[in-house]
Amino acid sequence: MGAMSLWHWVIVLVVVLLVFGAGKLPNVMGDMAKGVKAFKKGMRDDDAPADDPKLTETKPGADAPR
Repeated sequence: MGAMSLWHWVIVLVVVLLVFGAGKLPNVMGDMAKGVKAFKKGMRDDDAPADDPKLTETKPGADAPR
């Protein structure tokens, strides 16, 4: 009961086709792939050390207008 059989996948595919339509499905998958790539790039960039001076800590009020 816990495993996904072939019939489960067929039903899921039919529901997805009904919701998105056959024409929009490539666009939806392309957008999802772009989102995954952006997420992975963000995670990879997050691990890099912050050498950017804009990202370093400043004194409170140092940039406040006078």
